[in-house]
Amino acid sequence: MNDLKVFSGRANPALAKRVCEYLALPLGRISVGNFPDGEISCKIEEDVRGRDVFLVQPTGPPVNENLMELLIMIESFKRASADRITAVIPYFGYARQDRKDAGRVPITAKLVANLITRAGADRVLAMDLHAAQIQGFFDIPVDHLYAAPVLDEYFRKMNLSKDELAIISPDEGSIKRALTHVSALDGQLAIVDKRRTGADKTKTANLIGGPIDGKVALIFDDMISTAGSICGAAEMVHRAGARAIYLGATHGIFAGAALERIQAAPVERVVVTDTVPLAEDRAIDKIEVLTVAPLLGEAIKRIHRNESVSRLFP
Repeated sequence: MNDLKVFSGRANPALAKRVCEYLALPLGRISVGNFPDGEISCKIEEDVRGRDVFLVQPTGPPVNENLMELLIMIESFKRASADRITAVIPYFGYARQDRKDAGRVPITAKLVANLITRAGADRVLAMDLHAAQIQGFFDIPVDHLYAAPVLDEYFRKMNLSKDELAIISPDEGSIKRALTHVSALDGQLAIVDKRRTGADKTKTANLIGGPIDGKVALIFDDMISTAGSICGAAEMVHRAGARAIYLGATHGIFAGAALERIQAAPVERVVVTDTVPLAEDRAIDKIEVLTVAPLLGEAIKRIHRNESVSRLFP
C-alpha cells in the first residue's frame, strides 16, 4: 500500500478522510484555491512520481466549479508523473443528460466523460450512475459501485417481516433498482407510474401492484434532487394506505425547494449517503446520512491490488 495515495478536492473532503481512515492511510497533501478572478489554483504538496493516485471529487453542486477542479487536479497529477490516476467520482454530475430526448439538445454526460479522459485520468470509480450505460461513454475503464448494500443494511435493522414490507419504485426507470432491494429485503413490489411534464416537473398517475394498505413502504431512487418526484410518489403511496413511508437514495442533492417538500411529505425518514455533503444549515430531523466510505475504500484497495471489484456485489 506504500505506492497508494488518496487526495481530495474541495467537493467532499470529509468523505475522503473517512476513506483514508478505512485504508489506514494519511490523506494526501494538496492545496486547491482560487485566484482573485475566480480561476482555480492547484499545487500538490508531496511527491507522487510513480504512485497510484486516487482523487476523490464528486461533481455535485456547484457542479461546474467541482468539475473544473477535478480536471485541473487530474492535469496536475499527470504533469507530476503519477503512474496511474483514478478519478473517484461518488456523484457524477450531468448524468441525467445522457441521451437526446428532444431535437437540438446535447449529450452532456458524454462530453464530461471526454473531458475527464482527455485531462489524463486512467480510470474512473463511480457510484450509482443515473444510467448504467454512462460507463460506455468513457474510453477508459470504469468501476461502478452500488450503495444498495449500505441502504439495505439500515432498513434490515428495522426487522420488518415480508408481509408488512412494500418496496416501491418511484418510476418505471427504477424498477431494476427496486428489484435489487426486493431481493435483499424481501417484500412486495409496487411501481409508481410517473409522467414527466417538464425539466423539473413530474406528475404521478397510477400505482401498479399492491395492495400496500397497512404496510411499511420503502421508496428507493438513485438521487433526490428537487424531491418533486419522490415526494409525489410518497403522497400516492400514502393515499394507498401505507402505514409508514421511508425514502432511500444514494445521492442527496436537495436542490431548490427539496427540503420544504420533504418536511411537508408524509414520510418518516429520508435515508441518503454521504456521496454529496449535506451542509449543516440544510440538515433536518427527517434526513439521515449513511457513509459509503468503507465501500469506496475497499474498492480503492482492490483496484490498487488489481483484484476484482465486482465481488463486492455478489
